[in-house]
Amino acid sequence: MRDASEVTTMNCEKYQDLLSDFIDGSLASQDHHSIEAHLSACGVCAEVRGDLDAIVTYCHEHRGEYDAVPNERALWLRISNLIEAGDLELATDLRTEIPQNAGWWFRLMNRSWQMSLPQLAASMIAVAIIVSVATMIGLRRFGSGGESAGLRSSGVTTVAANGLPLAERYRQQQQTIDYWNQRVELNKARWNPQMRETFERNLNVIDAAVNDSLSHLNQNPHDEVSEEVLNAALNDKVELLREFAEL
Repeated sequence: MRDASEVTTMNCEKYQDLLSDFIDGSLASQDHHSIEAHLSACGVCAEVRGDLDAIVTYCHEHRGEYDAVPNERALWLRISNLIEAGDLELATDLRTEIPQNAGWWFRLMNRSWQMSLPQLAASMIAVAIIVSVATMIGLRRFGSGGESAGLRSSGVTTVAANGLPLAERYRQQQQTIDYWNQRVELNKARWNPQMRETFERNLNVIDAAVNDSLSHLNQNPHDEVSEEVLNAALNDKVELLREFAEL
């Protein structure tokens, strides 16, 4: 039986760091025993372990039952962008620089990585939901006989959700992006290196999602998922530019 000093070496923070390997079964024997001892004493961590076990089990049991998500690279780029928002080192450097009137994007990008384990589980479940919804949308488009919106080089007649053809919606978003981009360029000289790195890194991720979606839509104008990813990425870009333009 392990003594008290060994058990106390495993805390919630260390458990969070080792959780992925623990679920995969790739932990060293000593770490595995330490985690088991910690789980017997910490109900919150045990609950998170159960939630993630359920997600992993479901994925294994249903592997191969669904078609691949259309435009999956762009989808994972967006998920990666959200995960990048919790980068600990960058958030620590900028923690004292968040203005009182900063919007949601800048606060999210500069918050310290102090997620509780229930929040971590919720985030994992949210990612699973995002992928599931995208999969359902992809399956739905194969069963639908109606025309779906797509960005075409000419002749766009499909109407987007706001009542405008998709090409017109894209043109308006680009005008908004150009406006905020000009504002950002005026303020860049005042930024410190960390802030500039934050902006450039996330702008590159968003631009990659936009370009990937446009490429898919050029190949398949009826790809609803690519259209939705494109619209979301453009909205994210507007929000990112607006937040940094106000700094």
